[in-house]
Amino acid sequence: MQRVAAALALAVTTFCASAQNYPTHPVRMVVPYAVGGPADIYGRYIATKLQEALGQPFIIENRPGGGSIVGTEVVAKSPADGYTLLLMSNTHTVNETLIAKKPFDLMRDFAPITGINSSDLVMVINPSVPARNLKEFIALAKSKPGVLNYASSGPGTPYHMAGELFKAMAGVDIVHIPHKGSDQARTAVLGGQVQMMFDAITTMAGQVHAGKVRALGTTGKQRSTVLPDVPTIAEAGVPGYEATIWLGLMAPHGTPRPILEKLNGAVNEIINAAEVRDAWAKQGAVPMGMSIEEFDKFLRADIQKWAKVVKLSGAKQD
Repeated sequence: MQRVAAALALAVTTFCASAQNYPTHPVRMVVPYAVGGPADIYGRYIATKLQEALGQPFIIENRPGGGSIVGTEVVAKSPADGYTLLLMSNTHTVNETLIAKKPFDLMRDFAPITGINSSDLVMVINPSVPARNLKEFIALAKSKPGVLNYASSGPGTPYHMAGELFKAMAGVDIVHIPHKGSDQARTAVLGGQVQMMFDAITTMAGQVHAGKVRALGTTGKQRSTVLPDVPTIAEAGVPGYEATIWLGLMAPHGTPRPILEKLNGAVNEIINAAEVRDAWAKQGAVPMGMSIEEFDKFLRADIQKWAKVVKLSGAKQD
């Protein structure tokens, strides 16, 4: 018994020392989305700051495809040692309902670390569309059911679900045109191949200011400080409408708790710094720092929220 107790004590001591020294070599952060979108941009920022804080490279690996399924599966099958992390979004909580057959279950196969940030979306149209405001766009869509279309970065993404929720609440028939990434969807709208898109304010505001697209409404409860002249969709013609995009960090299930706590503390310190909060506010992003338990509760609530939206909209995987 003494030998067993000694062995257990040694194992615990070794484990704690290992977690305390984490990381001792480069960490891979998988972003299951294409280059250029909010997840990629903010993921790279967080990776750079974590490298500065923890002394080892945090390497971004973009693995887009399948509405985030491809890259997420890579992380689910990785060792639970803290050296492979998942940069995720509400695409993941939507997919728990939208996609019945997945090679993973979010709350079973992953461990929450913390939220990163959230931002509103903006509904934009190509200037060639003959609608000056949201009510005119809705009237146009109702006069031509199944003719207008909207772009997204794939099934289950915030851009897709914002569009499906809009269709259901506005009572219009608009065709979903999925793309492999938000950058491709954005390009399609800018080029006029697709009429409309819901995009993150953080990445589309510049195009609005430049006059390359026409903003019809933002998706938050209040007007965006980045686009203060653009009404919310709720006030512009679809009462009660609301949709956002948020980002978070998870690890494979079984990752040692001390490592999760170390990452949680490091990320929260980064995103709660005054200079970061100020910079993100100018971009339309709000830090979401929270404890592991708070993020776990947030994820479970978001899964339930989007399950109701999927049912309401009748959305299906394309």
